[in-house]
Amino acid sequence: MTTERDAAGGGAQRRAPAGAAVLREDVTDAIRAAVFAELAEVGYGRMSMEGIARRAGVGKAAVYRRWRSKLPLVLDLVPAVAAGGLPVPDTGTLHGDVREVLEVAARALGHPVAAQIVPDLLAEAARSPEMAEALRSALRGTYGGIAEAVVRQAVARGELAPTTDPGLALDLLAGPLYWHVSVMRAPLPPPTLDHLARATTAALTTS
Repeated sequence: MTTERDAAGGGAQRRAPAGAAVLREDVTDAIRAAVFAELAEVGYGRMSMEGIARRAGVGKAAVYRRWRSKLPLVLDLVPAVAAGGLPVPDTGTLHGDVREVLEVAARALGHPVAAQIVPDLLAEAARSPEMAEALRSALRGTYGGIAEAVVRQAVARGELAPTTDPGLALDLLAGPLYWHVSVMRAPLPPPTLDHLARATTAALTTS
């Protein structure tokens, strides 16, 4: 059996070992990039496997060879959407850590691509239990881990009680931020971030 013909217009074919199609990593990367672009431009509802293949410059077979439909394809990319490159802060104070998380997360949510994709996927999650579970798992794994680290560091410094709930920290960090940036579509200038960080820190220390 031959390797996949990754370009939409065809291309040279080579013999694949063991009679199986070789899935080229550069083709997979091109498809993933095309999915992000399609989600941002047309949304999940209007996105199609054909449109993804066309944008990626590959044949439809190359897409279907990897994912049977657009739902598993998008589900495969959800962790990357959720992660957003957020680091675990370690500024030396609870307020500093909270402020840094809010600033980096606000910047990630405000990115033009994320601003289109995240609300669209959340809307789809209301109709798709699979999408809802994938988003919950990805967000819990990424942002939940950051919230746990912030709480753990603050407990070690004596700023928070050992009984502080990381789940509450996650709610306080993510809820107001998402409302402000993704729902209200309002900017978050440094004074607003400072105010939100102080309020979040005060809520955690008095909980």
